[in-house]
Amino acid sequence: MTKTLMRALSLGLMTNMGATLLPVLVYAGTYDLTVDKVLIDTGEFTKEGIGYNGKSPGPVLRFKEGEEVTINVANNLDETTSIHWHGLILPYQMDGVPKISFPGIKPGETFTYKFPIVQSGTHWFHSHSEFQEPDGAYGSIVIEPKKKEPFRFDRDYVVQFTDKHPHSGKRIMRNLKMAADYYNRKQQTLSDFFSDVKKNGFGETVTGRMDWGGMRMMASDIEDVQGFTPLINGMGPDQNWTGIFTPKERVRLRFINSSAMTYFDVRIPGLKMTVVAGDGNYVQPVTVDELRIGVAETYDVIVRPKEDKAYTIFGASMGRTAYARGTLAPREGMVAAIPEMTERPLLTMADMGMDHGNMVGMDHSSMKKMDHSNMKGMDHSNMKGMGSEEDAFYAVGSGLAPAAANGGKFLSYSDLKAQKPIYEHRKATREIELRLTGNMERYIWSINGVKYEDAEPLKLQYGERVRFKFVNETMMTHPMHLHGMWSILDVGAGKWNPAKHTISVAPGTTVYSETEVDAEGQWAFHCHLSYHADAGMFRKVVVEGGPKSASLNSSEEGVLQ
Repeated sequence: MTKTLMRALSLGLMTNMGATLLPVLVYAGTYDLTVDKVLIDTGEFTKEGIGYNGKSPGPVLRFKEGEEVTINVANNLDETTSIHWHGLILPYQMDGVPKISFPGIKPGETFTYKFPIVQSGTHWFHSHSEFQEPDGAYGSIVIEPKKKEPFRFDRDYVVQFTDKHPHSGKRIMRNLKMAADYYNRKQQTLSDFFSDVKKNGFGETVTGRMDWGGMRMMASDIEDVQGFTPLINGMGPDQNWTGIFTPKERVRLRFINSSAMTYFDVRIPGLKMTVVAGDGNYVQPVTVDELRIGVAETYDVIVRPKEDKAYTIFGASMGRTAYARGTLAPREGMVAAIPEMTERPLLTMADMGMDHGNMVGMDHSSMKKMDHSNMKGMDHSNMKGMGSEEDAFYAVGSGLAPAAANGGKFLSYSDLKAQKPIYEHRKATREIELRLTGNMERYIWSINGVKYEDAEPLKLQYGERVRFKFVNETMMTHPMHLHGMWSILDVGAGKWNPAKHTISVAPGTTVYSETEVDAEGQWAFHCHLSYHADAGMFRKVVVEGGPKSASLNSSEEGVLQ
């Protein structure tokens, strides 16, 4: 990457006495990115993929709040590409979603993005074309704030997780459409059956198996795609990415989950993590032993290793089929023990929405081939997780409810409180219900039972505050990402509710967020699991009535060179 950073003079209006026009300093940086075919080595396999400036992950782009950036993106592929600046607030024409905000970048073309940086924090970028992101087209963004940050740190590392699969994204999608359980390598076996009989008795075990069979689903349907190698900053567990520290230093870790499909439960045995930001926005500090980072989310944490020894950064996939591993150490070459993954979770009937306390808005007609007569005899007392301290963002009795490996504190959405609210708190003007729906057997994912290709755009009015009601009627967890505007997650904290760009909705739950509609234009709104979005869990949002009407006027589509 080449970067030209210059101080440019522009005219700003002083609003004090005399309304005198005086020059104001504005930083203007120019960045160059190429989109290339690259070779990706995970330590377990090598494959051809897509990267930026000749590597995957791409570079860390370091901006300054208040900067005017110009980013030239040259497409060296033989197919159309794009770059979406995930979590950045910018004009919609610069958002980088083909057919919504711009036409895309054809082979051999260079597209110039220009937009002001109006925020700070940890973010990332990725292709929004086909399956280029799962194939490696992603990088990270660090934005330095104008003001002093509300916490101290001595070192600063990006820790970017992803899930690299030996198959290409297109091949994975073909296989999922052919057989939704194609990559489910953790299906329950005869050995599991006898183990359950020993634990639960023959009758109960047989009834449970018949319940799931009647629904054509499996309790192990937690990760659609298995067989991947988790990476940290492009390095597999054996390659062991390492960040150096001096004992007693405060180390800031910027966790980013750029995976196609995988959630990670992250811990650093021997260290507490103080969460100070989520999705780029400061939160009131909360100290935890472990956290779950959904696909496309970011968390900033501060750790303070005091001893002269190595610590393992350990990210177990939510389905416990693989783990990412890195190291914090005083010196290169030092390693720490790699912990065991905790017990593999299984879905329960609560995750299927069968806990009647979470059945708000359920449309049973969308649950094709479900035979409710098979659900008789359900014994909630045997639901894994029942009786433990409940997390309001998981169904009561959910098999996915997280617990820290050391028995300590696991971060919940309920712990997230904004440090400084972005917007004045006010009552929403209306509510929009979005039921997250799908048919696992046919691998069709949708919103309100309608795939993207058959759906009308979701229309919002500029200036309104909309309350979104997400009702997850599927057994999968969906990270819902709204482009261009913040999603203020309702954690019950009123004006302190945190602003996020991605909200994870667990199976069998209803989650609310609110959005101040303050960005004109056309935006994407979708599940950030790559294959769910492609299969139809996606919407176009049109904001009407703003300073300028939403359009795809060719004069506003950025600059093609």
